[in-house]
Amino acid sequence: MKYLLITCFTVLSLYGSAQDDVKILQETAKKYVNQGDYNKAVVTLIKAFQQEPDNIDVQQELAFAQYYQKDLDKALETIKPLLEKRDAQVQVYQVAGLIYTAKDDEPEAEKVYKKGIKKFPASAVLYNDYGEFLWSKQDNNAIKQWEKGMEADPNYAANYYNAARYSSDKIWGVIYAEIFINMESFTRRSIEVKYQLLDNYRKLIADINGAKYQNNKNPFISAYLKSVNKEAAVVSSAITPESLTMLRTRFILEWNDKYSTKFPFRLFDYHKHLLKEGLFEAYNQWLFGPIQNLTAFQNWTNKHTEPYAEFTGFQHSRIFKIPSGQNYQNRKEDK
Repeated sequence: MKYLLITCFTVLSLYGSAQDDVKILQETAKKYVNQGDYNKAVVTLIKAFQQEPDNIDVQQELAFAQYYQKDLDKALETIKPLLEKRDAQVQVYQVAGLIYTAKDDEPEAEKVYKKGIKKFPASAVLYNDYGEFLWSKQDNNAIKQWEKGMEADPNYAANYYNAARYSSDKIWGVIYAEIFINMESFTRRSIEVKYQLLDNYRKLIADINGAKYQNNKNPFISAYLKSVNKEAAVVSSAITPESLTMLRTRFILEWNDKYSTKFPFRLFDYHKHLLKEGLFEAYNQWLFGPIQNLTAFQNWTNKHTEPYAEFTGFQHSRIFKIPSGQNYQNRKEDK
């Protein structure tokens, strides 16, 4: 009995040691990938695979490294069997979709994304990747996939990023862009999207003045337009951080008075909070100033050092989260 216990302990120790070794190899491979040394990553993951040939994570990571290595045939050979496994996770479908796309096998790529979304209907990541795949084919249904991703997980930033850049609807383009900027406030992508936000505002104001959005059937957008239309005159002469601050201040006061109960919306609640704290002007300067006129923005911050420092400190300290149930893209007018 004592010998049996010692033997069992030894086996378990060896098993635990092997698992630890595989984890170390996986971490080492990730470092190689981050360094761009994909050959070493592949060699390292092959060692891990030899130790644990049934480890799906190792196989998926190996396929991903082979994809980066541009050995697409090997990558497909590695990932394909995993697609049939019941316990395959989201990353398997992501990697398989990338590999099929890189091989210009669009039908198989689309099958993989659809199969993954059917299995994981709450995966905002797969909606985003499928949307990017569709957009690569100039298929405007990509927007719908990104919007489904927002609904599945309203706090996955990439879907807002893509929708902000590519949506032809400038109202939603403005909203998606500003949400993304608040989710990724100080990244390179947020700077890119600030340009898109200002451009979308210019086009939106022109469309509103041209009566393009009359008779919109979405009740949220209808309420948005009613609020913006009342105040659009303040930006009729020029669209600047100052005129946009005036427009957006009046909009939020109107929205809060008439529509906030029916359409609770985290972004507009944030505007209201900033107004209350006296930081809304600094926020709008941060959004639009460097993009519209860098010199004028620098002059403004030099004259308003304290409120701008207070705002940027606050923006750094918070995490912008959207509650579920605030998705209004597909709402229709109540009958």
